[in-house]
Amino acid sequence: MTGKRSISIPGFGHSAPIPGAARVGNLLFSSAISGIEPDTGQPADTASRQVELVFAHLQSLVDAAGTSLAHIGKMAIYVRDNAIRELINETWLKHFPDPDDRPARHIQLAELPGPLYLQIEIIAIIPEGE
Repeated sequence: MTGKRSISIPGFGHSAPIPGAARVGNLLFSSAISGIEPDTGQPADTASRQVELVFAHLQSLVDAAGTSLAHIGKMAIYVRDNAIRELINETWLKHFPDPDDRPARHIQLAELPGPLYLQIEIIAIIPEGE
């Protein structure tokens, strides 16, 4: 596949007319992924629930694109407050337990919209034949 294709998942979207991710050839580029409750379309009330949802949406997005968490090369995480780093690290270790097989990651303080505690963006590859 050499063209571009939008990837969207049920229960997660943006108010702007953008997809959850774009597949370009064998690369996947996500838009911002937030801790949005699938039933309400609103941000979860707590930082821990938002972290949980961000990684759940990420899993659904890579599945829909035909790849996996194992093929993420880079993850950028934007946080409102450094206090949630430990929550992120706990969930990170559940999804990427092997210290020799983790994506690159960068956490940055950011002014986030509304009640969002964090947003993530990823770049992943889609293995040939998938």
